[in-house]
Amino acid sequence: MSEFPLYALSEEHQAVREAVRALCDAKIAPFAAAVDEEARYPHEAAEALLASDFHAPHVPEQYGGAGADALATVLVIEEVARACVSSSLIPAVNKLGSLPVQVAGSEELKQTYLSKLARGEGGFSYCLSEPDAGSDAGGMKTRAVRDGDEWVLDGVKRWITNAGESEFYTVMAVTDPEKKTRGGISAFVVEKSDEGVSFGAPEKKLGIKGSPTREVYLDKVRIPASRMIGEEGSGFVTAMKTLDHTRVTIAAQAVGVAQGALDHALDYAKERQQFGKSISDFQGMQFMLADMGMKVEAARQMTYAAAGRSERGDDDLTFFGAAAKCFASDVAMEVTVNAVQVLGGYGFTRDYPVERMMRDAKITQIYEGTNQVQRIVMARQLLAGVQSQL
Repeated sequence: MSEFPLYALSEEHQAVREAVRALCDAKIAPFAAAVDEEARYPHEAAEALLASDFHAPHVPEQYGGAGADALATVLVIEEVARACVSSSLIPAVNKLGSLPVQVAGSEELKQTYLSKLARGEGGFSYCLSEPDAGSDAGGMKTRAVRDGDEWVLDGVKRWITNAGESEFYTVMAVTDPEKKTRGGISAFVVEKSDEGVSFGAPEKKLGIKGSPTREVYLDKVRIPASRMIGEEGSGFVTAMKTLDHTRVTIAAQAVGVAQGALDHALDYAKERQQFGKSISDFQGMQFMLADMGMKVEAARQMTYAAAGRSERGDDDLTFFGAAAKCFASDVAMEVTVNAVQVLGGYGFTRDYPVERMMRDAKITQIYEGTNQVQRIVMARQLLAGVQSQL
């Protein structure tokens, strides 16, 4: 599944989309409103995704995973987000948390943790941000100090998706304060059961209420040296390389929620009668729906193009990952706001899903690097001449 046409899905990729959509329609979408209203973890979705091997599709077959390529993983996340963005964070964050192990970890770490993830023995979260280190990830203060054959970690990580639910955590920590981002940060695997690991209260959020966001506290957490991911000092490079790939999954979330909102807007516009005819007959409504559809499709194509670069490891992935995430998330926010407008007063109520989708869409402009940061990333790539011509 590593090769696919640029402008059309292969039969295999189309089959993935159809399988995930059927699963979502039957076992995820029916619970989406309750998950949001009750701000609870989507256990129904977690069980359904695990049973279908869509909970972490990116894990290579040699470690017991489905071996999905970057585009197939995007399709899974897109389709789940179309039904429930909170639930789409299960496969998305499992990739985010475990990708450092996959791209830089020892074979021992891969065999241990990727296999456990594939078997469903626990999810994987990613611990980069801190109270005083958000966009400035290099300003982190969490420390890791060597003590013989072990490392001792102390610090606080903030905005950690699925914290408390996940069993495994990729943690970035300072190992040499003098070197900072140029060799002073290392990556480690920490387990939920490690002594000294605890969690803050769930954040009270605007959207993605079904995906817990909590602080992770590391109080003299002692782990074996074998749990370092890659070489000492390589953590920041690994973190940035990971984000190059996983920003594409945020773009997929954005495309999914935008498509879901557009679907509901189209259905409503065809059914709603005003002034003796369907509101879809009014040109003003038609133009709004046309713009929504046009932008969703543009975002989708950019996301799929970025997925291709992710799979191949192209030199311009950094640009395309940032561009897809930025563009698709801006589109998602615009389309979901317009979907609420299409439904009018009904769209402003919780009886219809578009108000939830609008709230959920907002986070895609913020996490894994705000869209302001994405524009900085893109500009640097353009100025350095790192952008291919299609």
